[in-house]
Amino acid sequence: MNYSPESVQRLLDSDDYGDRLSGVNQLRYLAPEIAFEMLQPVINDSNARVRYSAVSQLDILGRQNPDLALTILRDRLLHDPEADVKAAAADAIGGLKLTAAYDDLVAVYQQSCDWLIQFSIVAALGELGEPRGFELLEIALNSDNELVKTAAVSAFGELGDPRAVSLLVPLANDDDWQLRYRLAQALGRLGGQDAIAVLTQLTGDKSAQVAQEARNNLVQG
Repeated sequence: MNYSPESVQRLLDSDDYGDRLSGVNQLRYLAPEIAFEMLQPVINDSNARVRYSAVSQLDILGRQNPDLALTILRDRLLHDPEADVKAAAADAIGGLKLTAAYDDLVAVYQQSCDWLIQFSIVAALGELGEPRGFELLEIALNSDNELVKTAAVSAFGELGDPRAVSLLVPLANDDDWQLRYRLAQALGRLGGQDAIAVLTQLTGDKSAQVAQEARNNLVQG
């Protein structure tokens, strides 16, 4: 099937949200510089599913103009009424490594009780590599939500601050095998004698996946 700016624009201009959603998805087949221009008006679409799809594409298309992408994503992160759109904005901020949005990410995390938003912000902090993220990740590590907690473990590994090792060590006995799996990956990245000791312990984990990942990270270390 052939996709042209004209055919995609007709879909984006449709009164039917299904057509607009299709139009947003078809932007992937156009040149990035064209797609980025066409995407911008759809960011404020009246339908949340269309906005979500549009914001999600900024992870790639935002590279055309990072400054403008930052403005758009901060607006959606702070003002969109839908949690999944806010989460998508956080994801894209992380993917584009827009460190200028750090303070906004922290503010939204602190104001929100929605696990999806918090999860996406924590994951974004890992991608950003912003050293100031350490304190918020420490808070997230004590979250009641296992997914947010697991995301914090991974983000600590990406951040690379060796101070995280002492915070992560107690999680070697966590009940969630997926968290222990991420713990093995994070400790492999962070390194140090304490990390090696826990990785050695995890090679005997009751979960085969965790044990293998611990062995892999010991070898890589």
